Order: sequence, then C-alpha cells, then structure tokens
Amino acid sequence: GGKVYYLNFKPEQDEAWQNLAKAYTEETGTDVTVVTAASGQYETTLQSEMAKSDAPTLFQVNGPVGLKNWKDYCYDLKDADITKELTSDAYELKDGDAVAGIAYVIESYGLITNKTLLEKAGYTLDDIKSFDDLKKVADDIQARKDEIGVKGAFTSAGMDGSSDWRFKTHLANLPIYYEYKEDGITSTDAIKGTYLDNFKNLFDLYITDSTCEPSLLSSKTIDDANAEFGLGEAVFYQNGTWAYDNIKDNEVADEDMGMLPIYIGVDGEEDQGLCTGSENYWCVNKKADEKDIQATLDFLSWVITSDEGRESISQEMGFTTPFKTFDENYESANPLVKAADEYVKAGKTPVSWNFTTMPSEEWKNQVGSAMLEYAQGTGEWDAVKTAFVDGWAKEYKAANEG
Repeated sequence: GGKVYYLNFKPEQDEAWQNLAKAYTEETGTDVTVVTAASGQYETTLQSEMAKSDAPTLFQVNGPVGLKNWKDYCYDLKDADITKELTSDAYELKDGDAVAGIAYVIESYGLITNKTLLEKAGYTLDDIKSFDDLKKVADDIQARKDEIGVKGAFTSAGMDGSSDWRFKTHLANLPIYYEYKEDGITSTDAIKGTYLDNFKNLFDLYITDSTCEPSLLSSKTIDDANAEFGLGEAVFYQNGTWAYDNIKDNEVADEDMGMLPIYIGVDGEEDQGLCTGSENYWCVNKKADEKDIQATLDFLSWVITSDEGRESISQEMGFTTPFKTFDENYESANPLVKAADEYVKAGKTPVSWNFTTMPSEEWKNQVGSAMLEYAQGTGEWDAVKTAFVDGWAKEYKAANEG
C-alpha cells in the first residue's frame, strides 16, 4: 500500500519518466509521482522537498561529494534486488559498508572523431595510441587544413559557461586519475599535481590546432563546438556519448563517428580506454514510511526488468545502464555508445570518473578561469597549477570543516 515520489534530475527525460510512472500505476495500482527539477536547480529543489512531510522517496546524488549532504537520508541498498542486478560493484556508491546509492546511467567521454576526415588526412583511429601519435596527427592536419577542407584539427575549446566544464572538470579528470592510480588512493585532501605538465601539453594542443584563435575562447560556446564537429569543420571534439543528439543529422553520418581515449602522455596509455563512469546515483529515502520504501524498491526493480522500463530507459532516454537485465535487445542506437563498448570488449582499461572527488564548484571555477587567462595570453600556466593544487587544499578544508 505504499507510494513512490521520484525527484528526477534530468529535465530532458521528464516526459519518459511521467509515461513510465503512469504505466506502472496502471499495472500495479501503486501511486508514482515524478517531479523534475529545473536544470541546475536539483540540489536546492531537493533541500526544499526533503523538508516537506511528503518528501521524495527516490532522489539522486552525483557521487561522494554530493553524498556528504544526504548520507543520513540514504537507505542501505546492499540487499536490494536492484543491487544484485549490477554488472559490477564499481557502480555502488558506498558509505562505509553501506550501499548508499546505485549508478543508473553509464556515460563515456573522450575525443569524438570524424573517421572520414581522419582518413582523408591519411590516418585511421588505429594510428593514434598515445599523446605523441595524437600530436603528430593533429599538427599535420592543422598544417594541411585547407587541403583537407577543415578549419582545424580540434573544435574550439570554448571557455564560456556552457562549455568550460569539458576542460576544468572532464579534462582535469585525467591528471587526477593518474595521480590517484600512482598513489593507490581514491580521493585526497591535497592533490599534488604530478601530471599537470601532461594536462598542459594536451590543452596546448587543443588551443593551437583549433578552428579558432585562442584569444576568442572566452566567447566560444558548446553550440559552436557542436556545430563545428557536426558540419565537418574539425576532426576531433572532446565530449561524451551524450553529445550525439547535438551533432547527429548534420554533415557527419553515424558511421563516420568514432571515439579516441584522451591521451596525455603517460606510460602504458595505449591500454587506456575512454573515461567511463556516472554522476547519476539513485538513493532511496530511509526516513520515508516503510511501505513507501518497499514500494520504491519494487518500482526500481520493475524499471530495470520489465519490457516497458527497459525500452524506455534504453531507447527513449538513450541511457547505457550498468544492469545485467539490459541484453542486446536493449542496446542504445547511439554510435558513440557503441564505440565506447568496443574499447571495453577490446580489454582496454576505462578511466574512472574522479571529478566527483573535486572539492567544490569554486575549485573548478578557479581552475577554469586560470586556464582561460593562460589560453588567451593574459596569464601564466603557473596560475593554473596554483588554482589546481593550492586551491584544492583550501577548498577541501573549507568543505570539510565542521
């Protein structure tokens, strides 16, 4: 006799969730309400909704940093049916021994590549297995851009708010990943910056072998980058599987799209895969009524096992999920997702998403600001290092005091 209230994080999937909720209610009689927070407003919406007597029974956090605010509300999913269906325990968000959250979308990012243009330049994806390979190919394409018919090897590394997360968060993940790997840790209160020179080398490549002058980056948007890649004006575009909807149906056919790992010049990187992970974790509200908790667990189980649920998640929402219940009948039609799967099948090691351990939004903003100053020639790279290393310790301390 319980009920379900899901506070949904992704506005673009609202309609699909409303339809699923309706289908489940018709099938089981259980009342399911879905409320979708406005883009960028999830945390504040969650805070206000949790204060109400009818609080969400199902909500989400973005990883370890997001969990800190909500761990007292997270039901332990260790024995839940949904947890048993995970393909790997890497998709559990732990709070000590408890499973506080379950990842429900797996996304990958890397260098989206126009394979046809790459071949026109005389190369294939197999020619690029390291940073040195990438630099050689990109420099050559840039030198021959008129002959190849492109504006640059890379799309513009836009540093306005719609695009800068690709660099201050997603690209910055690489030096963090390799430092954590070397030190055998999964988070830190003080990053050392061991791989910041590698980070600089790739960013330099992005801003020199580009469709535009570095001085224009402050005003370049994600729409610019999408258009440059979609219209065949650049060969490489750092972004993820989610970008497919924004670049398809242009000059680049699905079969022209491939992906490369983000190589930064580290030993053994030829075995590296794409950056794969999640910042979308389902959590069940343990302060809800016991009947509502059970109703929520039953709903989640139905979503990942029923035909309606799997069809909606994989086709309408276009998600790749970490659940065993999604067989080849429920594979995404997204060619970037297929490219990501090929790296896994080839035994390449995915780069984990460690940006969920970045100490704060302010840290990212300071790093991004310093990167822009450097790119446009109004600042030095040392300021990026300072923002990265000193800023991390300062922001970590501020976030964890009291």
